[in-house]
Amino acid sequence: MADVKAEHSSDSPAAVQNSNVLPQPNNPLSRKLNKILETRLDSDKEMLEALKALSVFFTENSLRTRRNLRGDIERRSLAINEEFAQMFKGVKEELESVHEDVQAMSACCEEMTNRLKASKEQTQDLIVKTNKLQGENQRLEVRAQVVQAFLTKFQLSPEETATLRGPRDAPITEDFFKALTRVKNIHEEVKILLRTNQQTAGLEIMEQMAVLQETSYEQLYRWAQNECRGLAQETCDISPVLTQAMEALQDRPVLYKYTLDEFGTARRCAVVRGFIDALTRGGPGGTPRPIEMHSHDPLRYVGDMLAWLHQATASEMEHLEALLKLVTLQGVEENKQEVVGHITEGVCRPLKVRIEQVIVAEPGAVLLYKLSNLLKFYHHTISSIIGTSVASLLITIEEMHLLSKKMFFNSLSLHASRLMDKVICQQNELPGMKTDSQKMHRGLTWSQFVIFFHYKLTYCILLQFCSGH
Repeated sequence: MADVKAEHSSDSPAAVQNSNVLPQPNNPLSRKLNKILETRLDSDKEMLEALKALSVFFTENSLRTRRNLRGDIERRSLAINEEFAQMFKGVKEELESVHEDVQAMSACCEEMTNRLKASKEQTQDLIVKTNKLQGENQRLEVRAQVVQAFLTKFQLSPEETATLRGPRDAPITEDFFKALTRVKNIHEEVKILLRTNQQTAGLEIMEQMAVLQETSYEQLYRWAQNECRGLAQETCDISPVLTQAMEALQDRPVLYKYTLDEFGTARRCAVVRGFIDALTRGGPGGTPRPIEMHSHDPLRYVGDMLAWLHQATASEMEHLEALLKLVTLQGVEENKQEVVGHITEGVCRPLKVRIEQVIVAEPGAVLLYKLSNLLKFYHHTISSIIGTSVASLLITIEEMHLLSKKMFFNSLSLHASRLMDKVICQQNELPGMKTDSQKMHRGLTWSQFVIFFHYKLTYCILLQFCSGH
């Protein structure tokens, strides 16, 4: 109403005339206007929200709408309340429906509880038996797990057993060595049972593993033996499986030794055949030429034979190192030397015969001296590979070295004797020389002088020859 009065007063002429007159400080209307003018709408959120809500339905600013504003607001508030009451009525009805459903569910649950109590009373014995069976079932499951763990630790799988007990001509694979290692581990670990109450089971498992282990080693030995027999060719290729077989057989020294002997026999045949082919046939396609074609040159002839044997000895040592590279047995180096000595033993006879023919032919002191040094050089070179002086090949080369050295000194002595014969003949032809010699060597008989001169001449010739070569 105050706003309406203010509008009427502002529309009257008196108000227009008195608009320039300053309001009195104690005038209530002035204070109210000042308060309204001093109000900051941007900080009054409630006022802003009210004005925003008013702008929805208050679209026309006229005298009539301003007079009916209060009634419009009250009617709008009443409509909102009626709408809220109508919506809440639906909610109330839904809640009542839910309440009825909950009551029905509660009654149903109570009925089911009563039935369960009655059923529990009737099936109490069955529940007790069921619980007892469940407990026994759990105990049986634990026992089954223990038995399964025991079998896994101390028994082979069917696949591993089939691998170890395969046919006699079955090839050896990686699975065989894995199964054999498993048998060895079981045989060692089963000793734990002997310190417990399960001694009977431990003894049975140990006996079973021992029998299976021996059978496996026999099969492995037969396979390795056949593989070694197939290495009789000049080119030898050691397979990784054969190397693993030798590693496994080192636990059985007898089988290990027999396998090495079989390998040595096969390689001995290959080396002898290769040496004879090198002497008579030469290399593939005739290159290099046969060694026998150089028999007219003794030094080259003997040197080619010894060079071929040196190369063959080094190759056989490499083959043995490839075969025994996984073996950790003590004395493996001695085994290598023994096998290489056995392999090269087959060429000793043909080598000795040919070198003896060259030496006995008396090629001369110079050539015999060169042959002696050549034999000594290859004896030292091959001994660095074989590593022992008891090998037949080294013994043969040493014998030929001594023979050539002996023939060298015999040839040298013969040459000195011939020179002495010439000196004696010349001395007999020149009597004056005899008189001078007697003067120079007073107190010596003629025979003593000849012996002394013979040895002195031999020593001088040998010293001159050695210094020249």
